[in-house]
Order: sequence, then C-alpha cells, then structure tokens
Amino acid sequence: MFIPSNQDAHASTASAASTSPSAVIPSSTLSLPQGQVRHLLLGPPSAVHSTILLLHKLGYAGPNDWSRAIAMGKPNEVMAILTKRVSVSASPE
Repeated sequence: MFIPSNQDAHASTASAASTSPSAVIPSSTLSLPQGQVRHLLLGPPSAVHSTILLLHKLGYAGPNDWSRAIAMGKPNEVMAILTKRVSVSASPE
C-alpha cells in the first residue's frame, strides 16, 4: 500500500488485530532520497536466499543487488538489504 509522505506509516503483522501507537513511524524520520526504497528480508538463511532467488526470477532484482546476509544475533536468523531506485509519480488524490 502506498502512503503519501505527509501521512504516518503504520507497521502491522498478520496476527495483529489493530495497529498500536508504538507501531507508528513518523514520515519525518524516513531519510531515504525520493525515488529509492529499501527492502529488508529477515528470517532463516535458506528462506532469505530463496526469496532473493524468487525476486530475481520475477525480474525485480538480481542476487548481487542485495547485501550479504547479516547475522541478527538470534540463532538461524539473518537479514539482507536491497536499496532500489524506483520511478516516482504523483500520488492520486
């Protein structure tokens, strides 16, 4: 879902019934340049790797576009990051 930059972004999970105030991220804290998005993959190394390969197969991003898997301090959990330039168009009003 696209949220215009003048509104707050809400994070949610499938198990959450509603968005709590602690899940609100003020748009003023987002520091990526306009036209770039950052994707984070978190999970077991095999799941992160297979997701990267699936996104490559779908033509979204190559495997070498992602960071190396970074250990998250929990057993069997890593993170990979992709910063991608995207086309920015005017938001519908």
